[in-house]
Amino acid sequence: MRKTDKRRSSSWRGAVRVPLAVVTLLALAAGPAAADGGGPEPGPGPGRAPASTAAWLPFPGGAFSVDTGTRTVRYRACDGDTGRATDPDMRVVGRSARGTLTLDGTTYAYDVPLVGRRWGILEVARPGARPQRLAGPVVTDPPPPTDPVAGRRLLPLTDRLRQVVDATAGTNPAGVAVRDLSGRYGDQQVAVNGTFRPKAASVIKLWILVELLRRVDCGQVSLDEGVLVTPADVVDGTGELQHETFPQVVSLRRLAEYTIVYSDNTAANVLIGHLRGFGPVNALADSMNQWQTVLARKFLDEDAARRGEENYTSPDDVVSLLGAVWDAQILTPGSRDLLIDFMRRQTLNTKIPAALPPGVPVAHKTGDLPDASHDVGYYLIPGSEVAVAFLTSGPIATGDEVVRRLARTVYDHVTDGR
Repeated sequence: MRKTDKRRSSSWRGAVRVPLAVVTLLALAAGPAAADGGGPEPGPGPGRAPASTAAWLPFPGGAFSVDTGTRTVRYRACDGDTGRATDPDMRVVGRSARGTLTLDGTTYAYDVPLVGRRWGILEVARPGARPQRLAGPVVTDPPPPTDPVAGRRLLPLTDRLRQVVDATAGTNPAGVAVRDLSGRYGDQQVAVNGTFRPKAASVIKLWILVELLRRVDCGQVSLDEGVLVTPADVVDGTGELQHETFPQVVSLRRLAEYTIVYSDNTAANVLIGHLRGFGPVNALADSMNQWQTVLARKFLDEDAARRGEENYTSPDDVVSLLGAVWDAQILTPGSRDLLIDFMRRQTLNTKIPAALPPGVPVAHKTGDLPDASHDVGYYLIPGSEVAVAFLTSGPIATGDEVVRRLARTVYDHVTDGR
């Protein structure tokens, strides 16, 4: 059983409908509103988490995100998607964003803290229906540590990772992010060049899978459904489907499994088509405020690449997604476990697994291009679980070695003194 199952109510279970009286009490507890004359809260101090400019509230099947920099919000759930909508009347009171916005007849009233793990509230009022009230801990990236004292024990890892990144910057620029998932380091996150934004390569397949599984959780699709795959869908590169005979009907379950286990390009492209293009995957990233991630072309689409259409991501965005998956904030626990199981059975193991002692449990997803080498995922060391993202650009051969060095550096730190 994972730490999140033992120590936390995941937001899937923790974002709950609550009575109006409770919502009122929570709003009062969050601090005085601007109309009440309340001013900004004191700035960050020792042990006080800083406010972000963006946060999102997870709930079953989706998220409500706010961005105070652009005064925008987005509601994306099983029952619809508002897209990025401007709320010019958004108030930033203390360390919370508050507002009421009506879109297509539905009113969204929100009080979203800009400090991760604090309680947020969303009320959705549709014409002719009882208001739906959701409340739960909000997500910011990076999240504040749950235990700053324990979190300080992860901070020396930053210097060790920076030494590797600096030593290889001339040939393979790199970025890395690491998030404690076990609680051993107070759920601290560290990064070196966390906003580094290389071509995503096959790492972007994680977002494709999460969007598919989110729809499964919403009851919109079933993994047992079949999709017709034709010869025109088949591409080369990594994967197993290209060796089969087409046309044939392939289940969504097998397409999902192959996309991760074999990094199957054909399977991933078929899933993009089944999801109706790039828009839903990009909407998923946007709803979690992962703005450095974009899916702009299918795999092995050389014409699109020549037009400058490319997929990108960053270590910070990767670890943000991995953390949301682990904590069951964007998927149910069942879908989370299925995705992590696929990642555990990854067949391309020349990077993270090759850098660690034999038998160390990992679940990961690689990404390879002639000018990019990545590996991201989870170290599943009992009591020291972490999410990691190692991204590089430059020649793939030397990039592979940079990833291995970074992967071993993290392992040595989290196992030191155990």
